[in-house]
Amino acid sequence: MNGILPLWKPKGMTSHDCVIKVRKLLKTRKVGHTGTLDPEVEGMLPICIGEATKIVPFLTDTYKTYVATATIGFATDTEDQTGEIIRKDSLTKEINEKEIKLALQSFVGDIIQQVPLYSAVKVNGKKLYEYARNNEHVERPKRTITIRRLAYISTEFSGGNGTQDISFEVECSKGTYVRTLCVDIAKHLGYPGHMSKLVRTKSGHFSKKESITFTQLEAELENIELLPICSGVTHLDTIKVNEEDKQKVKNGQKLPRPDKLPKTAYFRMEYESELLAIYHLHENKQQIKPARVFVK
Repeated sequence: MNGILPLWKPKGMTSHDCVIKVRKLLKTRKVGHTGTLDPEVEGMLPICIGEATKIVPFLTDTYKTYVATATIGFATDTEDQTGEIIRKDSLTKEINEKEIKLALQSFVGDIIQQVPLYSAVKVNGKKLYEYARNNEHVERPKRTITIRRLAYISTEFSGGNGTQDISFEVECSKGTYVRTLCVDIAKHLGYPGHMSKLVRTKSGHFSKKESITFTQLEAELENIELLPICSGVTHLDTIKVNEEDKQKVKNGQKLPRPDKLPKTAYFRMEYESELLAIYHLHENKQQIKPARVFVK
């Protein structure tokens, strides 16, 4: 069994929980997910099975799309709705849509994010959340991430609570913390804030319309059809090989550098419509070599 299961992850499960459940249902050990989603977040989580596990790093590296809600008026230690309130500054009047839209657009492009304290990123061999739980000070790393698109959806002011919800859709690169983005948007507007809701609607080109829930998977277990491996690497450029080079690629051999090198660092090697391997430029710059070779 080789292919991709476009799973719609439910709330209450970790990404690893989903992998364990898929292993049991499909009776196979070779299963991997393509980008961690927190337990309280639902959404698209492509699961790679069999030979498809070879493309996990390439799928993880794709852009993701989320629908998020930032709540303005108070901040939490975890930067989301699960944490303890650490700062409160109630709104006395509603922030208008024009101001919100201008704030959102200021985050489009390459921006620098500071990794949240409650995260699994390691500093000096220890995860940041371990420092947080032990109440130890640590310098959190900063990363450059890319916000490709940030679109305003709606806003709702709650005068009684002194808060305002701002919902938006964001398309972002690997490594983006949407909860930190919510905090930074709130800060830009002059208030503390946190992320109160998040749904991942798209991962790479996999979206909700083709997703499968665990309920559907269990009901259709005998007839389930996985998506082909090639569907997970459509974002990579392609080199078409002739019949002579087909066997060389299948054997994992190096090939001479083509006259026109693909724009993506890694690229698909295909014979007709068959995905044979993923290659990249050799260190000597004169050849291309395999990163992954697929067994049919």
